[in-house]
Amino acid sequence: MDEYNQIEPPPSFVALFASPTGHKLLEPMSTVRQRYELCEDLAQALTEQASVHLFRSGAGEPEVLEKMELALTTEESPVTVTEAKWVVTRLAELLGWELH
Repeated sequence: MDEYNQIEPPPSFVALFASPTGHKLLEPMSTVRQRYELCEDLAQALTEQASVHLFRSGAGEPEVLEKMELALTTEESPVTVTEAKWVVTRLAELLGWELH
């Protein structure tokens, strides 16, 4: 049984771990919470890096987000491909950028 945890992952993140019908989790909720904490922390940590890259490169927001996603989908990345997409979506949300 999970010990009490106040962290409540948003539905968009929980959906990454749900069956195709969305009625059942494919991983224990404790795992989902751990993965959510990692992904949320990563999105928060990348905000400054993304802002600096936007300023220095002269690229647009979509290009910066695309590069961030590419970097997050390498073999060395601590997140899965679906988690990387969520992190980039969350990053765009945190920065107030449009995601294309």
